[in-house]
Amino acid sequence: MASSKVAISIDSSLLSRLDELIARRVFPNRSKAIQAAVEEKLQRLNRTQLAIECAKLDPAEEKRLAELGLEAELERWPAY
Repeated sequence: MASSKVAISIDSSLLSRLDELIARRVFPNRSKAIQAAVEEKLQRLNRTQLAIECAKLDPAEEKRLAELGLEAELERWPAY
């Protein structure tokens, strides 16, 4: 995967905590630590957005649609 350089400003106390993790070899360097943090945050936001969208669904309508699809599938299955 291609990488791009970016410049960021970060609170000094947060940077100290990050450096502690690097010293304990949790991460090999600042770049990898920040990359992991950003990736994790983006994944959480995606899961949150998915949950929000799922909450908008009408359970009764989703059940109806699922059963409708299942009926069509059952018609194509061979009789045993």
